[in-house]
Amino acid sequence: MDYKEFSPFIVAWNYAMILGTIIMVAAGIVIYLLYKIRLAAIPEYHKKYDFINTREIKTYKLVFYCFGVATMLAINLYGMAEMKEVEVWFYTRLFMSVAGGTLVAYISYLVLEYYYPSVVDRKLRRYRYAPRINPKTGNKMRLLSEEEEDVHLEEGMQAEEGVFSVDYDVWIDEKTGDVKIEKYPGRLQAVQCNSCGFFTMRVVKEEITRQPSDTQPGELVKYYQCNYCKAVRATAYNISTKQAEDYKKEKFKFRRNKDIDLVKLEIHTVAGEKKHYEFQNMEEAQRFLAEFDSSR
Repeated sequence: MDYKEFSPFIVAWNYAMILGTIIMVAAGIVIYLLYKIRLAAIPEYHKKYDFINTREIKTYKLVFYCFGVATMLAINLYGMAEMKEVEVWFYTRLFMSVAGGTLVAYISYLVLEYYYPSVVDRKLRRYRYAPRINPKTGNKMRLLSEEEEDVHLEEGMQAEEGVFSVDYDVWIDEKTGDVKIEKYPGRLQAVQCNSCGFFTMRVVKEEITRQPSDTQPGELVKYYQCNYCKAVRATAYNISTKQAEDYKKEKFKFRRNKDIDLVKLEIHTVAGEKKHYEFQNMEEAQRFLAEFDSSR
């Protein structure tokens, strides 16, 4: 293309858009490939689980943000052969490019935030329950049930499972008796206790010590107690709304049924978020709902 009739700014702009598009597309591809290479290099299923759980969605968001920027830059090349000076069409195209890039990034964000977690969950389940091999003997190991695994867990570990903050899987080589314990994030969050070090400190009481006003936020004090060593502590939080009813908990009850082998829960929060949980029996699901607090 002969750029003699084009203004220097338009020439520099076009070159910058071409180079920027190439760089952002390449950056997105490199980030994706590096993630896949690092994942493939992890030998253990448990470590793959942790890597995917903490990195995959964040990495894919970054990849699509790069593609969103690339889209924005590429749109700025539309009609570049006819645009020789900065005119109205230049600013119109600039606005369209920002809108197009934002649309790509936002749609990608929605997909990764609300749909893709279900895909990740299937991946995580596949890695978590894939057969384990004893590295010492090469024997296939068996995953113990909730009832069988307790004998291999410390009291503090059992307490962590009791408040659903941590979940432990115990694999055993039945020929040699070798045991492998793997730690996974639980269904509910709990605070690490400063005394015993286990993630067993949960809220046992909430108290509004200062009502909010039009000029000053209120204060909510949460009292924590460790489910294992019984240590206690209190933390104050600001209340930015006058709706104290938000802190009231709704009670749930199950009807007992001995024929149920698996309990599945789908919880819808007022913010529109959906959470899915599975339990082996009714008692475990009941204990979970007694501990559940959507604000944490």
